[in-house]
Amino acid sequence: MNANPKFLAATAHVDDAAVKPLPNSRKVHVGALKVPMREVSQADTPSMFGGEKNPPVYVYDCSGPYTDPAAKIDIRSGLAPLRRPWIEARNDTEVLEGPSSSFGMERLADPKLAELRFDLKRNPRKGKGNVT
Repeated sequence: MNANPKFLAATAHVDDAAVKPLPNSRKVHVGALKVPMREVSQADTPSMFGGEKNPPVYVYDCSGPYTDPAAKIDIRSGLAPLRRPWIEARNDTEVLEGPSSSFGMERLADPKLAELRFDLKRNPRKGKGNVT
C-alpha cells in the first residue's frame, strides 16, 4: 500500500474554508456549561413593511472549535479533551491500556498504517461494571 501524501498525518491541515466564520453570525457560549451557540444577525424589516430592528436568532452550534476565530486549530494534535474532567468526576469509566477489540489491535499492529497515524495518543475508555 502506498500512502497518499494528501492524507499523511505529517502534512495534514485544516482547510481555511473549514475554519472561516459563517456570514452574519458569531460563535457565543451560553450559561455555566458554555453551550456553543451561534448568534445569527437578522436584517432589519424594510420600512415598507413597518420598519423595525430584528433581534439576533440563537441556534445550537455543533461545529466545535472550527468556525471560532479565537481557536488555534492543529489537526495533528486532535481536539482538546474538554469533557475529560467531567468524565473523570463521574467515576463510571476506566482507562484501557489500548484497543481491546481484535480489529483495533490488528490496525494498531499494521505497519502499513503507520504513516497515516497522528502523533496524538489517548487511551480508550470503557464503562465500569455498574454502567448499563
